[in-house]
Amino acid sequence: MSDNESRSALPGVLYGRRDILGDSRGSFMEVWRASSFGELTTEMTGLPDSRFVQANLSTSAAGVLRGLHYHRRQLDYWTVVSGRALVALVDVRSVIADLAARAIVEMRELSAGETVTIPTGVAHGFLALEPLQLLYLVTNEYDGSDELGFAWDDPAVGVPWPAVPGTPDGKPILSQRDRNNPALADLVRSLR
Repeated sequence: MSDNESRSALPGVLYGRRDILGDSRGSFMEVWRASSFGELTTEMTGLPDSRFVQANLSTSAAGVLRGLHYHRRQLDYWTVVSGRALVALVDVRSVIADLAARAIVEMRELSAGETVTIPTGVAHGFLALEPLQLLYLVTNEYDGSDELGFAWDDPAVGVPWPAVPGTPDGKPILSQRDRNNPALADLVRSLR
């Protein structure tokens, strides 16, 4: 762990900051370096012998909410390239083991150059507070089989999303998939 990184209350989650070097021509940011990241353990990734295998760039308009997404076999490493995001992490590992357990929610605002490492079993989502570019590395190539999710506004989870200015009802802009996600309890039951 470098001086620019801090642990979360959620096991395996790590926040960080990358330096952005800039001048009149533009800027440069080193997003990820294998030698400073450390070993990817089975506990973090959900699979033995994992490595980052895919990088994705997500762009979102202000007011877009993506999530809550959940992976059983994938670690995510997010870097905010530009803009600001309100990130919600929901540790559902105890809920998967015991449906009566309560998910633990952590929220943090991230801006350009800030990072978060999200281990397997921690659901995640973000609200774009302004136009946003989010780069993420993952340890599992996309094939759809590990793309799970639950309702962004599930009252049993209680993520305290703020009202979104500029939308008629104060609710975020959602994809059809995220609008149709089940409650967390229903997702857990479907996995058993």
